[in-house]
Amino acid sequence: MAIEYKKNQALFVDVISVDEAETFLDWLQNKPNAKIDLSRCNHLHPANLQVLLASKVAIAAWPKDANLKAWLETVLQPA
Repeated sequence: MAIEYKKNQALFVDVISVDEAETFLDWLQNKPNAKIDLSRCNHLHPANLQVLLASKVAIAAWPKDANLKAWLETVLQPA
């Protein structure tokens, strides 16, 4: 599984595909204090990005990949 779910944290690992989006959304709907760790994420399908945008969930750690980090920070951090 590309998303590892802990008590109140989801760890994104490697490639996060479209197949993860529905389960991710369901998990977030039941975790109001959730945080997301993107440190091990290499690729994020737009469906999962939409879930992140809609939920406004806290990001605990950004991707190590500099390009992905810069892109996601621009999109996900409030202005």
